[in-house]
Amino acid sequence: MCVERERTAVDGRKSSQRPQRSHHEVADVLRGRIRSGELRPGQRMPTQAKLADEFGVERGAVRQALRILQSEHLLTNVSKGSPATVAPRVGAAAVGGPGAAPRPTMVELAPRISAAFAAPHVKIDALCLTSVSLTLAVGEPLREIHAGRIKPARVDVRVMLPSRDIPLAFPAPVDASVDGRLQRRWLAQRNAQGQVLKHNLLALRSTHGVDVRVSFRALPFTPPVKLYLLNGQEALFAYYTVQRKEAEVDSEQLEMYDAEGTQSTLFAFERSVGAAAPRDTTFVDQSRLWFDALWETISSDLLLTS
Repeated sequence: MCVERERTAVDGRKSSQRPQRSHHEVADVLRGRIRSGELRPGQRMPTQAKLADEFGVERGAVRQALRILQSEHLLTNVSKGSPATVAPRVGAAAVGGPGAAPRPTMVELAPRISAAFAAPHVKIDALCLTSVSLTLAVGEPLREIHAGRIKPARVDVRVMLPSRDIPLAFPAPVDASVDGRLQRRWLAQRNAQGQVLKHNLLALRSTHGVDVRVSFRALPFTPPVKLYLLNGQEALFAYYTVQRKEAEVDSEQLEMYDAEGTQSTLFAFERSVGAAAPRDTTFVDQSRLWFDALWETISSDLLLTS
């Protein structure tokens, strides 16, 4: 007869030494209960403490799982204070869940960033054209931190943007003889968005004692895609679709090639344990290796100045 060894947790409770589940696994189980009808629309969830006991995880992992389900519109009222509630109407393929249709960056990125901020150590890597979408998406978890509903211990953000010293493929004028006004406008936007993102995150050091690191690197090319890596578990990927259009620059209409990054369709890939989604897991891992390789080799120091 095998007796399972036990350990005493920090809070005095005893828990078994079975392998601890990830927050993604907890979310998968709860998602299945909601979709099967075991947890009904409008029903209150068990408390975070009870869920932590059931799954043998820390409460932080439960909060991350609940925030993932909230971002998929399966749960409402996710907070530290009271149990979450199953959303009133839950479809067979809920928005944001596995198998759901991809959505525009401005719709999909913010809830996934919010879910990532429930982790004790938040790690976000981004490769993009200006960081506009990322700056906007970080706004909600910052509000949650200031409201006292979440408090990560550490936040690491790395962002790669095109260098100011290269001719951009886009935004670029159709007429190559036009002066550098489009490049200067893009540079001003790149710097302004990066400065706002950096300032808002670094402010968490003094206001909430969060250990924050924000780094920028310059790419020697115009990225044809955008990529966000969240806590080493998710890769969010979108194509920049270049279009020919007119825009007013310095009171003059200019024909240009450009891409609307906030409306780019964002495809989500998540790491999973076992053989449930090997292609997704491989995509996340390879995306991280690709990002790290660019960061450590051909990228260079980036200053957010004109």
